[in-house]
Amino acid sequence: MIKHLILLSFSLFNFGPNPPPPPAAPPLPGQFKVVSPFLFLILIQRRQTAMPKKKWEKKETENACNSLGWKSMTLFSQIHLNSTNPLLVKAARGEPVSRPPAWMMRQAGRYMAIYRKLAEKYPSFRERSETTDLIVEISLQPWEAFRPDGVIIFSDILTPLPAFGVPFDIEDIRGPVIQSPITSEEGLKSLHPIDLEKLSFVRESLQILRNEVGNHAAVLGFVGAPWTIATYIVEGGTTRTYTTIKKMCHTAPHVLRALLSHLTQAISEYIVFQVESGAHCIQIFDSWGGQLTPEMWEKWSKPYIEEIVRLTRSKCPEIPLVLYINGNGGLLERMKGTGVDVIGLDWTVDMADGRKRLGSGISVQGNVDPACLFSPLPALTEEIQRVVRCAGPQGHILNLGHGVLVGTPEEAVKHFFDVARTLKYDTPQNQAVEEPNLVA
Repeated sequence: MIKHLILLSFSLFNFGPNPPPPPAAPPLPGQFKVVSPFLFLILIQRRQTAMPKKKWEKKETENACNSLGWKSMTLFSQIHLNSTNPLLVKAARGEPVSRPPAWMMRQAGRYMAIYRKLAEKYPSFRERSETTDLIVEISLQPWEAFRPDGVIIFSDILTPLPAFGVPFDIEDIRGPVIQSPITSEEGLKSLHPIDLEKLSFVRESLQILRNEVGNHAAVLGFVGAPWTIATYIVEGGTTRTYTTIKKMCHTAPHVLRALLSHLTQAISEYIVFQVESGAHCIQIFDSWGGQLTPEMWEKWSKPYIEEIVRLTRSKCPEIPLVLYINGNGGLLERMKGTGVDVIGLDWTVDMADGRKRLGSGISVQGNVDPACLFSPLPALTEEIQRVVRCAGPQGHILNLGHGVLVGTPEEAVKHFFDVARTLKYDTPQNQAVEEPNLVA
């Protein structure tokens, strides 16, 4: 092997009596400049000896520069080089498309037999969601089975917490548990700027997913919104009443604002990190924003999401941002004001009504009731077609109104995506919101 590399290096660097090549153009920003063939050999040998073989090594050659510390081309540079972007990205931007792209929240998970079998072998959720090989394998399970138009990384909104000073565990019964909730100025002292190197498994997974699916589907990253993340940090885990954090809004607003501001900065950096790692699109989950009154959401969640959008746009202006809130019927107009590209509607909102309330200039995502996947397949087909008709022929990403439910038949999920692929818009430029011409 070394012998071949030596021969290769001498041919690459033009040793011998041949005339020297013309002066090379200066390296591009971030481009590695090779000093000698021997350094070239050392770097390759270090990679071979220091990094064990992985299941996905066949696709890692394009990412070797990242393992050696070389800066890869960022995604927003790639966008300008790619002649075509995935269908989902076009729909998110409101560009004309031939049909609605489709993916599902929680499309990788316990409803799939292949996932349950893997979970038996690796019972720890943290291990499954923080080990590159497992993340990639799980993320690709629905892609290989159903070919959705979006492949979302298998992760959790709490995944980045330890990287900025908030350790957590996930227990089988209680779910997420934070042993030291932050409810005071003293608690704020444990926070520090996000250390993205502690999230290298996210970077590696997104890079591999991007290589695996190419532009045949959009690779999606995601984050939790500051308010939603704060509910876990303040309450110490999941809760039904959100009493402690709601009380803080009135009794310790300065502490809560400081926490939300810190989360805003960390989450913004995490979004850019995911984009630079290969994500085509980012979804922001303000899952528990619907627990606030519209006025309280305007005060305690919206400004921080707006700041995330501003910071992200300054670094990644081309990347579509999706905002989803569970129970968002009373918040749609306010959600549009955050500046995101796409509003995810939950299943309690009538799609046609949501379109009217949001108006033009923004795309929507959703919003088939997850329970409809238990219905007979002809009824599911009718519901999919109804939602698509009400959404209109431009700026719509077909999805559920919430995540796939445990126990959902895999046959129904396959049918959902099969139906989505049969839908064709007759007039992609039609601006009608209700009842566009559709053929199946």
